[in-house]
Amino acid sequence: MKIIDLSTTLQTNDKSELDSIKIKYFNHKKGGKLLGMGYILTGNSLLSRFKNFILYITGFRKVSSKDFLDGIGLAWEKVYLSTHYGTHLDVSYHYAPFLRGRPSLTIDKVPLAYCFSDGVVLDCREKKAGEEITVEDLEISLKKINYQLKPKDIVLIMLVGDKLRDTRKYPFVHPGISPYALDWLIEKGIKIIGVDSWGLDRPINLMIKDYLKTKDKNVLWPAHIKGREKEFFHIEKLINLDKIPIPCGFKVACFPIKIKNASAGWCRVVALVEDY
Repeated sequence: MKIIDLSTTLQTNDKSELDSIKIKYFNHKKGGKLLGMGYILTGNSLLSRFKNFILYITGFRKVSSKDFLDGIGLAWEKVYLSTHYGTHLDVSYHYAPFLRGRPSLTIDKVPLAYCFSDGVVLDCREKKAGEEITVEDLEISLKKINYQLKPKDIVLIMLVGDKLRDTRKYPFVHPGISPYALDWLIEKGIKIIGVDSWGLDRPINLMIKDYLKTKDKNVLWPAHIKGREKEFFHIEKLINLDKIPIPCGFKVACFPIKIKNASAGWCRVVALVEDY
């Protein structure tokens, strides 16, 4: 079984994100010291914690990196970022608080059975930035690979590839999935759609420009808004779709991080392809 990584790397100074990701690194020396300080918090009351603090600063119960085997403590990190950064799965709560009169699913409630299924790659890279992927585009792509969709297939759509992934142009270079094409996929029983672009809709700058010009609310994130009518989930910021050697006949795993009541969760998305 060949495993192909379809996920981006979360890192500081990521030019493809509109805002910064902050990762604070604690090396082995500092990590060991901070873990030793954690002893202070093991008290069951404020009084016992204060006692632990006094014992720590006086050196009677102090542990640092030099006390670890070989004088090396444990490294660790703190990460500050949005759930919508990097490769992530958007769920119903992202689109609206309710779906057909019931509370929308959050990321911790997404059915895991949806997150491991047969995959299919559709190549729509001929479309330009700001254009929309239509039902006809999807039908043509499926005809090229001689494939018929079946319920719960995970559909991965190539829109821009990885060429501009690490540049500031990345959020603005992709076509969007039209709500009609999305509706067509949902009607075929598709639960998860993935794209190798910054977003599912047209670029944010073009949508807002059109709205300010027309005041038509329908131009703002129309593919996302489709999720207020029908249940579907989607993956954004995939990579390496062109590295999958076959357009169908492989598996996709896209299990999200379980974050209580969140609208999205980071995923380590992979394609599983049988060796031939």
